Amino acid sequence: MGALGIADADAAYFAARSAALGAVGAGTVSATFYNFNHELVARHLPAVWSVASPQAVLDARLRAADTTLRRLLGEETIASAGLAEAAQLALRATEGCTRHARPLYAAHADLPVPQEPHLAYWHAATLLREHRGDAHLAALLAAGLDPVEAMVSHTATGKGMAPRWILATRGWRRADWEAAAERLRVRGLLDAEGELTEAGVALRAGLEEATDEMDAAPYEHLGAEGVERLTELGRGYLFAAASAGAFPADLTGKG
Repeated sequence: MGALGIADADAAYFAARSAALGAVGAGTVSATFYNFNHELVARHLPAVWSVASPQAVLDARLRAADTTLRRLLGEETIASAGLAEAAQLALRATEGCTRHARPLYAAHADLPVPQEPHLAYWHAATLLREHRGDAHLAALLAAGLDPVEAMVSHTATGKGMAPRWILATRGWRRADWEAAAERLRVRGLLDAEGELTEAGVALRAGLEEATDEMDAAPYEHLGAEGVERLTELGRGYLFAAASAGAFPADLTGKG
């Protein structure tokens, strides 16, 4: 993105993930990304589109995916039959996805499928991610969790992003985080130590269950055997990428 003139990391993120939607403004991105502070989004959109077009950003994102996957997985894996199989399985799963009420998925589904297997796999993973993500936002809305409450409660499970990473990337202040935690305590979802109560655990479990139900179609389409094989392959690539330093060591957790 820097080569296109987009030097700010936040601007690069918003542009890269929203480019499939076209030259959208801050309102669309705040709605579809859910947990970012609208003021942060509006600082960069729609201004970023005067620096680079959505198509230029999409092209740069694909080049970045190519370079990153080659670096993390290695050329032998990139050229392997297993990765080609993973791409075929993931693309087959996307055939079960639906566009209605899923704006980020629908926008990415209109993009062409890359020819190279590792990029086709990355594209399919993006479709599956956004398909589930759009469903998850509907579940969060139904549960009455605003953007910061959603993140605080997720972090309290021990599986979400650590607070320092959220505050550094989502545009919220520590005061916003504490205020959201207090609202969750008033609802009986967090205790005084910031841990999920029994009701909080149930709410988070219900969110995942509701998301799974709304996101079941692609995996039903792929079938149990296909899902098992895709999971096996994908887990191996995930561990390889993690071992190669893809993720900060302190990215998740309550601290």
